[in-house]
Amino acid sequence: MGEEKQHSDIHNPHDTGYKYLLSFKKTFVQLLRSFVKEGWVGMIDESTITEVNKSYILQDFNQKEADVVYRVDIKGRQVIFYILTEPQSTVDFQMPYRLLLYMVEIWRDILRNTKQNEAEQKDFRLPAIIPLVIYNGAGNWTVKINYKETLSGYELFNDYVLDFRYILIDVNRFNKDDLAGLRNLIGTAFLLDQKYDLSELYERLGYVREALSAIAPEEFNIIKPWLMHIFTSKLGKDERDKVEKIINESSIEEVDKMISNFERTLEEEFQKKKAEGKAEGKAEGKAELVIRLLRKKFGTLSEDYIDRIKKQDSEVLDAIGDNIFEISDISQIDDYLV
Repeated sequence: MGEEKQHSDIHNPHDTGYKYLLSFKKTFVQLLRSFVKEGWVGMIDESTITEVNKSYILQDFNQKEADVVYRVDIKGRQVIFYILTEPQSTVDFQMPYRLLLYMVEIWRDILRNTKQNEAEQKDFRLPAIIPLVIYNGAGNWTVKINYKETLSGYELFNDYVLDFRYILIDVNRFNKDDLAGLRNLIGTAFLLDQKYDLSELYERLGYVREALSAIAPEEFNIIKPWLMHIFTSKLGKDERDKVEKIINESSIEEVDKMISNFERTLEEEFQKKKAEGKAEGKAEGKAELVIRLLRKKFGTLSEDYIDRIKKQDSEVLDAIGDNIFEISDISQIDDYLV
């Protein structure tokens, strides 16, 4: 299918996130050149890159993580880049083990598709696999980077223990000014995906205006579904149709108009919620407001959550209200409730 992706075929949330974004070779190369400070990055020629159209994610995790696989020729040697995205609010300490399973499955796949007499040759080599992990959670990534450090007793056996390192791309640890300074597609994507409150979103839209004005028209078409993904996840249900209409009707020549429309929509949302909060100052009023906001954002809310929210004091309810745009999954409410 090449670089022409069919936007209408997007169903899984991951497909509008990093999996979609990194399925374009241009974005993959930008990721390496912008965030991986290794000498071999300069050896990569985009014309030698081929996407492997297959996912290796375990069935139990196909709604929690996503992957993108590329085959790259570097100085006549085939190398595999395996990119795993971890769009979770908490770190998963078993991720390195799953990463190992995915890498082994790639090698198995290659052997299954290699003639036996060729695989048995003395000079046959499986390709090196370079694993990358993209994490966009709010908390620090505390999982070990070296695989052997996840094993008990590894210190006793030095080089005899299985080991590999993965490259961590921790989205929320990057400085926003550095991301804005890249003025490219992947930097803009990270800038918008970081955790921030509604007031800071206005400032970031200014950065986005500058970055989008600098990218090529084909890159603008790539990032449009990503903008849809980001903004609809941060806004209430009623505002999503407005945002989708703004994005769908925009072209690279209309970036200023698109950003201005975003700002106007966000201002309306902010003022509406501010007015609702003033009108319902008491705890029970705040509880009803929080319930309405969550229903608007997620469509439904269980009776258990409703009962628990109504029992909270004003401080807890204010905390939920202040962070409503950062809550991307209803289960995150548990972090606030007492």
